[in-house]
Amino acid sequence: MITKTKVHKTYNYILRAVIVVATYGFLYKQIFYKRNLQEIFDSFGPLIQTWWFWLDIFFIFLLMLINWGLESWKWKFLISKLEKITFIKSYEGVLTGVSVSAFTPNRVGEYFGRVFILEKANRIEGILVTIVGSISQLLTTVIFGLFCSMYLVPYYAGSLGEIYVYVYYGMILVVPMVVFLLLLLYFNISLLPVFLDKIIKKNKKWKEYVQVLKAYTSGELMYILLLSMIRFIVFTLQFYWLLKLFSVDLPFIPAMLIIPVVFFLITIVPSVTIAELGIRGVVSIFVISIFFKTMGTHTDTIDIGIFASTSFLWLINLVIPALMGTIFVFKLKFFRN
Repeated sequence: MITKTKVHKTYNYILRAVIVVATYGFLYKQIFYKRNLQEIFDSFGPLIQTWWFWLDIFFIFLLMLINWGLESWKWKFLISKLEKITFIKSYEGVLTGVSVSAFTPNRVGEYFGRVFILEKANRIEGILVTIVGSISQLLTTVIFGLFCSMYLVPYYAGSLGEIYVYVYYGMILVVPMVVFLLLLLYFNISLLPVFLDKIIKKNKKWKEYVQVLKAYTSGELMYILLLSMIRFIVFTLQFYWLLKLFSVDLPFIPAMLIIPVVFFLITIVPSVTIAELGIRGVVSIFVISIFFKTMGTHTDTIDIGIFASTSFLWLINLVIPALMGTIFVFKLKFFRN
């Protein structure tokens, strides 16, 4: 007689295999079938063949490990309200989430990839807790993106014409108000269960699940937000380093103000994570090339360098972690005994 435990094990193996195959399938299609990266190798063949190029890539790779390490530490801290896990297990869960999110719209699979590595915690509560971390990262991107976009507005002065003044001063008034409102909502996320109680009147289980949002103090939420900001600075530096590597001579201060706008625009565009390369390239070229056009130094080579930098950032920060995460997919438990 087939026991329920054996059936669960069988389903676990099947679902794990499906995730791994889907992840590798999407990666193969993007890298080899669409051949976006081949254009880069054709354009920068001599550069890519140098030893110092790969030395730079190695250090950028180390920053990727730090980037996801910060995210793992953040998730470990968040999930500790439900289940105590080690930093290594948290890192495994985060990388697994990257793998699962590879073929899901707007990275929603990331939540499931993480919580199914947990042994005891309620998974719905685990997803809600994980969402808190995602909100902090999104909030960081929005804050940096909005404030830095104010720096770019003067570069549009010629194309905006007479409305330039209204747009610029309008942003000076509106952006701080929007940021203040977002921070106010974030630091009062514990009030969300009270609001949902009025909407969810009959479903008692959901009322119990959302109570987990009350577990975090303002100090803890600030700690999570600071970790998110450090992560943001890390991958901003990665992008800047890659731009320099591919001969895009963007000065440091303008770069630190322009790159956050690129990340902000990429974040608000709905897409499938691994299929983002084309979107990332278009957005990056559009935003960064404005600086060079204003300076009168724009060339096609700069656009190619921007696309190359974007592609390598995507490859290092998403593709490689997704491949690493498939190793831990086989630890996922979709059905518990």
